[in-house]
Amino acid sequence: MTEISETPPTAIRRRTVLIATGATAATLAVASAVPETSTPTADTAVPVAAAAVCTLTKEMTEGPYYLDGQYVRADISEDKTGIPLKLALTVVDDDTCAPLSNALVEIWHCDALGEYSGFVGNNGHSEPDNGTFLRGGVLTNSSGVANITSVYPGWYRGRCVHIHLKVHTNVTLTSDGSFTGGQELHTGQLFFDETITTRVAALATYAANTVTRTTLAQDSIYDEGGAASGLLTLTALGSSTSAGYAGTLTVGVESS
Repeated sequence: MTEISETPPTAIRRRTVLIATGATAATLAVASAVPETSTPTADTAVPVAAAAVCTLTKEMTEGPYYLDGQYVRADISEDKTGIPLKLALTVVDDDTCAPLSNALVEIWHCDALGEYSGFVGNNGHSEPDNGTFLRGGVLTNSSGVANITSVYPGWYRGRCVHIHLKVHTNVTLTSDGSFTGGQELHTGQLFFDETITTRVAALATYAANTVTRTTLAQDSIYDEGGAASGLLTLTALGSSTSAGYAGTLTVGVESS
């Protein structure tokens, strides 16, 4: 089987993006409780959110499995087996940290067997391929949040568990449930905590994947940057691994 590799991020066009992390948000909260000892001048004053919360990071490669014209829909799981994954992705402007409403957040990822719709067989497994499963996106709400339901991804040869992401603005929704036009602001990837992925990989649905799993530390794309590189904050949806997880992240983009 021919291995399809993803180009390292140094070979792609870069944009400045940011991630607001829980640690820096906590720092902001502590700082706000400390009495001021001086008054900033016009030269030194910096917006609080930008100074204390926003951490800049780079884009990541689109990879070989992107398909145009996918559906705008909140649930992309279709009939794929796997544990539930509830994503809440917040898009903000990198200059002001203000939320971006009506931005289309589009994701795509492989199923438990490491197969992408439209490319089934590339990871060595045979299954039906309709070209749409585990692909799609939604418009952000007034708070800049895109809520998407999927399943926890599997893995394919040479890559750790991840989800691909694009952010578009000014798209036009089409009558067939897809979108067209607009401006692409960001291309990136979302990553998963290795401890949780190890538990998920032991479940029967994922253990059926015959390809050796690449860990975060072994991955050629993830740079161990934590939330600044797309590492999701994962929260259990129940008392067992099979109940699934909620995943959150705040992603900032250059909107102008």
